[in-house]
Amino acid sequence: MTGTGGATGTTGAAGAPLHLAVALDGAGWHPAAWREEGARPGELLTAAYWADLVAEAERGLLDFVTFEDALGLQSVAFHRPDDRTDQVRGSVDAVLLAAYLAPLTTRIGLVPTTNVTHTEPFHLAIGIATLDHASKGRAGWRPQISSRAADAANFGRRTTPQVTEEDVTDSELIAERLRELFAEGVDVVEAARRLWDSWEDDAEIRDAATGRFIDRDKVHHIDFQGANFSVKGPSITPRSPQGQPPVVSLAHASTPYGFAALSSDVVHITPHGRAGTVAILAQVDEAVKRTGRDVTNRPLKIFADLLVLLDEEPGAAARRLARLDGVAGTELGSDAEIFTGTPGELADLLLDRRTVGLDGFRLRPGTLPHDLTAVTRGLVPELQRRGAFREKYEHGTLRGHLGLPRPAGRYTKAG
Repeated sequence: MTGTGGATGTTGAAGAPLHLAVALDGAGWHPAAWREEGARPGELLTAAYWADLVAEAERGLLDFVTFEDALGLQSVAFHRPDDRTDQVRGSVDAVLLAAYLAPLTTRIGLVPTTNVTHTEPFHLAIGIATLDHASKGRAGWRPQISSRAADAANFGRRTTPQVTEEDVTDSELIAERLRELFAEGVDVVEAARRLWDSWEDDAEIRDAATGRFIDRDKVHHIDFQGANFSVKGPSITPRSPQGQPPVVSLAHASTPYGFAALSSDVVHITPHGRAGTVAILAQVDEAVKRTGRDVTNRPLKIFADLLVLLDEEPGAAARRLARLDGVAGTELGSDAEIFTGTPGELADLLLDRRTVGLDGFRLRPGTLPHDLTAVTRGLVPELQRRGAFREKYEHGTLRGHLGLPRPAGRYTKAG
């Protein structure tokens, strides 16, 4: 089990500061959210829409926001595209969106999702490093494998396993089928981390009088060789404010738990119930021990995902969910636990779950902006009244919010 003194080196125990993030996606995580009163379906692909959402999240003092991304149109099915026209389809590039939002915000972390199966590691590394520069140290990165064979067809360079209907019914089975893609993902993250370190912190001299802009001895080739690709380096982007932006992953089974233990600074898990949380935390701990991670110097923060619908009136959120399900024509399904209730009831749940070893939670608003503002203006004040959440931002970087140390560059010579 994780928690203070556990294998992950986290501080997820009663009395520790609670971390909160929100996952922003389209009109919300319910497929009928775009048809809800107050939704803005005509603005989903506009910059102003996203700027308003992130500004609200920052007003709520949240640690970070995540942005979903994909290499194909959204689909009801996990493993294949569909032809539905009654749900939101279409999105914008997550890294470019985060870069646009960086100068419009001041403290909140910005964590875009990017695909690591069909995107060049060098390109990924410089994109996230640039975001860290643009945000002055508030960038994070959520690497995601591409498990849909149809996505590979958009690039035409390789094929990936076709996941079957049987696979998607068992998280362990599908993770096993995708093991090679996760292994490749580990290499991508490692290459990116080396590229982020390829410039030492003081490699830039910028001395016009002497004509020296950089110290070439402090810019390094990384010479990374993986099973599927190699990267010579160095990066074109100097080392960023955080040194290495935090890497965030989503994990449902043993293979992605192993990915998190090897490659991530923060992992989002999807337990259902208190007992389920305890069981998954034990699996994450086992993955950490199996990989030999040095948790003293590289703590792994663990967040649980919850899909939330919140209303002040008791029972109103459940009724709203039932109405949305009726509009969608089917009951809402989710990998994450679905919570309906009041902000106070959600505060009770979060504080109870924290005691088993969680560091924080990533909340997926069922509808936007309704459930986001319920988090920022209902849940956050309730947690503050209980002394469980910050009253102000105390740090200027995402690593600072999360209590993660800034790593030293691996190529920097002692002294």
